[in-house]
Amino acid sequence: MYPFNYHKPETVADAVALFNDADDAMYLSGGMTLIPTMKQRLAAPTDLIDLSGIAEMTGIDVAADKVTVGAFTRHNDVATSGAIGETLPVLAQLAGLIGDNQVRNRGTIGGSLANSDPAADYPAAVIGLGATVHTQERAIAGDEFFQDLFETALQPGEIVTRIEFPVPTRAAYRKFPNPASRYAVVGVLIADFNGAIRVGVTGAGPCAFRASGLEEVLNQNLDPEALEGVEVPDAGFNSDLHASAEYRAHLVKVMARRALNDLLS
Repeated sequence: MYPFNYHKPETVADAVALFNDADDAMYLSGGMTLIPTMKQRLAAPTDLIDLSGIAEMTGIDVAADKVTVGAFTRHNDVATSGAIGETLPVLAQLAGLIGDNQVRNRGTIGGSLANSDPAADYPAAVIGLGATVHTQERAIAGDEFFQDLFETALQPGEIVTRIEFPVPTRAAYRKFPNPASRYAVVGVLIADFNGAIRVGVTGAGPCAFRASGLEEVLNQNLDPEALEGVEVPDAGFNSDLHASAEYRAHLVKVMARRALNDLLS
């Protein structure tokens, strides 16, 4: 790890000011990706800005029609929240499937979204639930947030401060986890908003996306059997030692069917 200047601001404004004043700064949230990357000397920021001291970025607010989660809220806090469990249980369930207990006690929802790992779980919820990602400057629609491999709509210096999730009538999430990392080889979240179906997919492509083909079929016939005739193109899908692009395309349908069975039951 190369030397760097460490900062721990107490407000978002102070964090942004530190970022703008530094030569090559990076924000630190849970550090699940950034710290190992720095230890391997694959990242060498001149300044590391720790966001853990910003109280306004932590917390959960639940209303009848939406759930708002502060960006620095830990995965385990989401997974074990009674309020989320009652109002938006699919989000609590998804958070409980992330990594292991050590990761869930350190990792944050904002850090996960800003990192945009192609196999992360939260992006499926942002896409599938039609969430809104808020920064200190603007609100970004979930459908527009993830752009490519480890690439988001965030501009330099922009900080994710909170995420707003609309509450669907019902929703379910299923993933095929990597047995070692617990990352999603493929994960699918299906949400029903009073008959309007949204499908968010993670793990299959360079970033999370809406499965428009599956949505079209399920909006006409909300039945697992209706998925049998749907073709999921594997063009552009990830292909690695864990799964080929073709296999990931197959898994999208399998996980969608399992999620739909959960939703209907």
